[in-house]
Amino acid sequence: MKKLTTTEILKNDNHRTWKNPNRKWNFYQEWNNAIFLHWQIEKEWIQDLLPKNLEVDMHQGKAWISLVAFSMENIRPRFLPAFAPISNFLEINLRTYVIKDNKPGVYFLNIEAEKWFSAFLSKKISGLPYEKSDIVHHLKEQKIRANQKQQNFKLEIDYTVENLVSEKSELDTFLTERYCLYLDLENRLYRNEIQHLPWEIHNLTYSNLQTNYFLKKINLNRKPDLVHYSKGIQVLAWTKEIIS
Repeated sequence: MKKLTTTEILKNDNHRTWKNPNRKWNFYQEWNNAIFLHWQIEKEWIQDLLPKNLEVDMHQGKAWISLVAFSMENIRPRFLPAFAPISNFLEINLRTYVIKDNKPGVYFLNIEAEKWFSAFLSKKISGLPYEKSDIVHHLKEQKIRANQKQQNFKLEIDYTVENLVSEKSELDTFLTERYCLYLDLENRLYRNEIQHLPWEIHNLTYSNLQTNYFLKKINLNRKPDLVHYSKGIQVLAWTKEIIS
């Protein structure tokens, strides 16, 4: 897959529902070899995990949570090169779908990172809920093993990547095309804008799947309602801004 320049990434924005921020982007990163596991969840259960001024976003009256496992690669500030020992690491995020001011985005309930220092630095810079986790992704064997001991979160999957989805459904788009994230820190709500081309997704099958994720009433220790795979995307990100 040919990489685009940052200028090309910025210019390809016709798929967005609002324009890119009118300021310089701050970080470049790549999200590669991504596996998406999606579950329908009761809206009230999700709302209970959100700050009061953030609303659950729904598709056809259904609320969703997703577990996304991928390789974070080449993350770097705008004018600095990537440094592989820190810039490249495996990540698993647990996210839900929210909306504020007509801008649909994601809210991270938890983020696991393979490397301790990458988790520490990412949390320090972004404020996002990064934690160290033991994660191994065998690309050739197509399997992931992860164990976050602090909260006893576990993921085990043996998978097979199938055909490219030629035309994404409305639900596929709802679950993947998100161009901001929301973060609450010290009683303030922030928005981080991002830009990337649309995800190209593949169908995915699996022969083994074990998930152990509990958050209050939410139990993800069951078969997901939908799964996806993507080879990855290039992402530009802006620093967070206070919105309330």
